Amino acid sequence: MSHEAASKAAERIARLSYGKLVAMLAVRSRDIAGAEDALGEALLRAITDWSRFGVPANPEAWLVTVARRIDADRWRRAVAAADGAARWLLLEDERLATEDFEIPDDRLRLMLVCAHPALDPHLHTPLMLQAVLGIDARRIASAFLVSPATMGQRLSRAKARIAEAGIRFELPDRSDLPRRSDAVLAAIYAAYSLGWELAFIDAARSLDLVKEAIWLARLLIELEPGNSEAHALLALVMFAEARRAARRDPSTGGFVPLSEQDTSFWDLAMIAEAEHALRVAGELGTSGRFGFEAAIQAVHSARRLTGTTNWIAIEHLYRGLLLVSPTIGAHIGHAVSLAEVGSAVSALAHLDALPEELTSRHQPYWVARAHLLAIAGDIGGATQAYEKAIGLTEDVASRRFLMARKAQSEDLTSRNDQISAHPIAVVRKSE
Repeated sequence: MSHEAASKAAERIARLSYGKLVAMLAVRSRDIAGAEDALGEALLRAITDWSRFGVPANPEAWLVTVARRIDADRWRRAVAAADGAARWLLLEDERLATEDFEIPDDRLRLMLVCAHPALDPHLHTPLMLQAVLGIDARRIASAFLVSPATMGQRLSRAKARIAEAGIRFELPDRSDLPRRSDAVLAAIYAAYSLGWELAFIDAARSLDLVKEAIWLARLLIELEPGNSEAHALLALVMFAEARRAARRDPSTGGFVPLSEQDTSFWDLAMIAEAEHALRVAGELGTSGRFGFEAAIQAVHSARRLTGTTNWIAIEHLYRGLLLVSPTIGAHIGHAVSLAEVGSAVSALAHLDALPEELTSRHQPYWVARAHLLAIAGDIGGATQAYEKAIGLTEDVASRRFLMARKAQSEDLTSRNDQISAHPIAVVRKSE
């Protein structure tokens, strides 16, 4: 096998199983940073070994075996009394090397560890995204509107804190579960959102993150069947995922905003599962963040039946969402819905009130601002906002779409024309 083929094989295993392998190693060693380092070195060794001898029948077990040997060597160097542990690890290696060995999936357990009360609550979700889902600090920093260096330092401190505090890697008591599951839900949603944003940039990674998010959402429901927000989150991601095929123009490959999507491309089975999950969530309790967000998506999905979008209902739902979760995404979505029910001035005032430190590099904000300024007839302002949004867009298809909208806005003068030329394409999570 060539070096390139071995490298691709190792990369594929890392992409598909990184979180599962780190979780297994960390649950046993109770050292997240050490588990990540050991797995990283094992992946490098795999490229050399596999290019000479081929990919083993069970590459995941091979990686775990090598990573644990690397970890044992680290222990030997650090602690003279580690000989006993090393001998035990060698016995474990024999078991791991068998072809029928199955890697236990400890991802949810590790996520709950990352949500331990001893850790800074602001780091619960970023820590899960990196340690369990393998998302790099740069992209996590972008999602949380901080610099990559700052996020990297915070994550390192959190991992060190887990080791220093001797936090146990086990499922919490049921009485303690709700406090931690909120953070797990937020991480699952963040993982799905990142996968959604990568759809046109890295399709394989996008699908991996989306599948993991959906899998984890279902797993959390099994653990907490009475958690209404867990059911609502599953509904939310299934509503959004049902529209994946409609986001691309089949003939040009171009980006298609939600309002222009052909509803015949929407996945009806996923929508049915989403609607069922949302009904269960409603029966279990009062709507929280994910309940409102899923309900907004349900209204969008109803366009396949009615041919129109009930923006009055969506505006009311955003009001409810802001009461329980006033995130920047909720504010932007509410502003867009205000414009759709006839108040572009109020919508712009809503955006203007948001703190600059949250909006200056938030791409959806500038897309929304451009859209609303165009509706209000401020073509110069819309052009500047479009340019800002284009500069913050990584995806080529989305950039082309925004450039086309910018060109159209510059040619239009009447408000009616502007409305027809700027269908809602604002909050990417609502596509």
